Amino acid sequence: MKAMLLEAISPVERHPLKLVELPTPEPAEGEIRLRVNACGVCRTDLHVIEGDLPEKQLPIVPGHQVVGIVDALGPGAAGFEIGDRAGIAWLRGTCGACDDCRGGRENLCRESSYTGYHANGGYAEYAVVPAAYAYRLPDGFADLEVAPLLCAGIIGYRALDRSGVGPGGRLLLYGFGSSAHVVLQLARERGCTVDVVTRGESHRTLARRMGAEWVGGEGEIPPNRADGAIIFAPAGEIVPDALRAIRPGGTVACAGIHMTPVPEMEYEPCLFHEKTLTSVEANTREDGRGLLAEAASVPVAARVTEFALAEANEALIRLKRDGIDGSAVLRVSESDA
Repeated sequence: MKAMLLEAISPVERHPLKLVELPTPEPAEGEIRLRVNACGVCRTDLHVIEGDLPEKQLPIVPGHQVVGIVDALGPGAAGFEIGDRAGIAWLRGTCGACDDCRGGRENLCRESSYTGYHANGGYAEYAVVPAAYAYRLPDGFADLEVAPLLCAGIIGYRALDRSGVGPGGRLLLYGFGSSAHVVLQLARERGCTVDVVTRGESHRTLARRMGAEWVGGEGEIPPNRADGAIIFAPAGEIVPDALRAIRPGGTVACAGIHMTPVPEMEYEPCLFHEKTLTSVEANTREDGRGLLAEAASVPVAARVTEFALAEANEALIRLKRDGIDGSAVLRVSESDA
């Protein structure tokens, strides 16, 4: 099979992913295999490739927003049949026995494993995953449109919950990439007012078109304090600004898997008045099912820029330079549901 393989950590500008031929994987006990149609390009892929996250396995095929058709079942695999459309997300395994797993917090399992990080992902013509960690995908979304929901959407969904902003509240988003443009749609459907701070002019334009009430550039202060904020940009220097921009009792949720250092900040006005600073780590499978159901009911319209599999390096470079409005998705095969 054709795949984009990472053999050594490197800046994406050096085109570290190489188009190679690899053996088609066979599904093991409890696994299913997908013939991949599409795979979203995520900032987490960028962090894996450039070494912002600790190295786990090399060589590795990145990609964890995978959409395809089940074409093989491993022994004991349940829940899917040959020909089903399915999705693979970031979380691909947990121990199932620790306090966190048993307490509904499997995203915090210390034995968890991840697609495109511990095991080969979806920048390839075929991918395998334990059937228990695959998703049934809602009808009404083409493959390219549903792919970004499998990480950008799921993480945004969890971040929205962690922000504490309820229906009718005011939400402030920092950064307006793949996750944020999904969250804006979810929040507005819940009756929320959404403000956006982002450095890219095209991103600001998109946020306005999608219904943000107020949109500002880097360093600008929203005119109204928010009930909660989500920081999608991997920039720790934003944290004090976000804390100042929320109301007493509000929450700032940091949604990235990697962030630059958070600077020293004043207790007042940043953290005093019972403000909360929290983070988001991965997701539970319940988050994934909840996001897919809510996205179908809205329905969420993902804005997609399409790339060929062999163009994965170019897609990542554009992502790093904030050159993608919405989501980048690799079309791996020509078929599309």
